[in-house]
Amino acid sequence: MTQQKLPCIVGPTACGKTTLGIHLAKKYGGEIVSMDSMQIYRGMTIGTAAPSAEEMEGIPHHMVGVAGPEENWSVARFAGAAGACVEDILGRGKLPILVGGSGLYMDAVVTGRTFASGSAGGAVRMELQEQLRSGGIQPLLEELCAVDPDAAARLHPADEKRILRALEVYRETGKTITQHNRETQALPNRYDPLYIGLAFRDREDMKRRIDQRVDQMLAAGLADEVRALLASGVPRDATALQAIGYKEMLAAVEGTCSLAEAAEEVKLRSRQYAKRQLTWLRRNPDIQWVYWEKKLDFARALQIATEIFTANGIQ
Repeated sequence: MTQQKLPCIVGPTACGKTTLGIHLAKKYGGEIVSMDSMQIYRGMTIGTAAPSAEEMEGIPHHMVGVAGPEENWSVARFAGAAGACVEDILGRGKLPILVGGSGLYMDAVVTGRTFASGSAGGAVRMELQEQLRSGGIQPLLEELCAVDPDAAARLHPADEKRILRALEVYRETGKTITQHNRETQALPNRYDPLYIGLAFRDREDMKRRIDQRVDQMLAAGLADEVRALLASGVPRDATALQAIGYKEMLAAVEGTCSLAEAAEEVKLRSRQYAKRQLTWLRRNPDIQWVYWEKKLDFARALQIATEIFTANGIQ
């Protein structure tokens, strides 16, 4: 069976993915499916740079503001919901365009692979967390080494979250997470991805762009957005408030640092995140890159993307 060609616009934070996605959607009668793990949360438009209704220019955007900020979405839940959006768009004869910088989430949607069973927050997880509190990570790591030596060797001893996850999968299913991953990786991708990557040719230009965006977020009221989330009852340890921008502003709002100090920390964390995103993406040889010079030239990017689309049979 022929796989559906699926355009994927990728790149580090603040590189213009959303804008190019909208240009392409307008040209090809497409709809955007956001691949941003934090734009799913309602009430977090400033810090996640989620497009406003005006910025969307009438193009439908999916997976934006679909979850309460107090919720904790796993990759599996995200992939299931986003995959349903893709299928719905295809069913209506439209072109889904995946846009975003959360590489793991985009990979999950493109591959369509299932995730190992295991109910985080269930009885097994609570039992494991109690064992962690009472005996530390070492006994749990030794147990993992006995049942799944490959996973134990792969995971850092300090990575408590993934060690517990691997044990949870084994205790609940009797199958190691290594075995599950091996089986699913042997399956063909659900879709045929067409990757277009955006990045700055000069890293210093990327850093300046990120710093400018953070300044714009502060001017737009990022601190007030954090205050509103807290006032609405979102717990301070919620996953949504651990996102870059929110965690640092939370400290400023609570008075443990100044707004200026928080802003500098957001800039630093955002630059570090962009570097990690590029490292992740550069492992993918199928990405066709469009490099910005000093400024973002969307007319040129659209022309290049159009040529790539045409060469791959997307009209």
